Amino acid sequence: MLSYRHAFHAGNHADVLKHLILVQILQYMTQKPNPFWIVDTHAGAGRYSLESEQAQKLGEWRDGIGRLWNATGQPKAVAEYLDCVRDLNPDGQLRHYPGSPWFSWQSLRKDDRLRLFELHSNEVKLLAKSFKGTGREVQIGEGDGLALLKTLLPPPPRRALVLIDPSFETRQDYALVLTALKEGIKRFATGTYALWYPQLSKLESRQLPDRLKQLPAKSWLHATLRVQAPATDGFGMYGSGMFIINPPWTLADTLRQTLPWLSQQLALGDGADWQLEVQEN
Repeated sequence: MLSYRHAFHAGNHADVLKHLILVQILQYMTQKPNPFWIVDTHAGAGRYSLESEQAQKLGEWRDGIGRLWNATGQPKAVAEYLDCVRDLNPDGQLRHYPGSPWFSWQSLRKDDRLRLFELHSNEVKLLAKSFKGTGREVQIGEGDGLALLKTLLPPPPRRALVLIDPSFETRQDYALVLTALKEGIKRFATGTYALWYPQLSKLESRQLPDRLKQLPAKSWLHATLRVQAPATDGFGMYGSGMFIINPPWTLADTLRQTLPWLSQQLALGDGADWQLEVQEN
């Protein structure tokens, strides 16, 4: 829905999980010299000010990136994620938070390409401003990224990461994600697909992981980070998950070393937990 603005939630615990995993996938993909594409179906504004009225209104970043900024004993993957955020805060003060497109852009090499989609007209303008002057390595499209994804698959280099993270404000979003992934796998079976989703009490959210596991994918990884127990009234997001199709083989071990620390660091009360499931070829 066009009412969703990520600026209110930038840097929260869900962003930490999503972007930490994104950094690990990108590091793995850049180990090979072959070029690749990154396709982001819900790009948002690209980067966010944590001093803005929107970010200050809810202050969710304080219990996300804010808890990690000066934390000690960080696992290697957390330190690597924080290094990317620090690039946007060179004076050492946490004032800005990068969106997924910014993390992706940081990893691009000469022949790699970043393709961004965003449906919200105001967000598209901010996204274009964030990447002004980047040349043809970054292309921005205004529209429904899930619907337009099939126009890019398979990409010319036959290597790609597709990041999908809609707001899941409506029941329809869950069905659309499954349809897009089925079509994506059919067109480009060897691509890496990374889906973020919220952990909510609603039935569609609770059923989504099992439905994802039924997709025709040979290998997948499912990681969740829960920061608190579900609310008794059934409202609110208590955690989030990442479902990766064709994940890097190194990712599972990295998350086993990282998720327990993150779960303790970001816990908001009883019920904080993590889970990791893997299906290999």
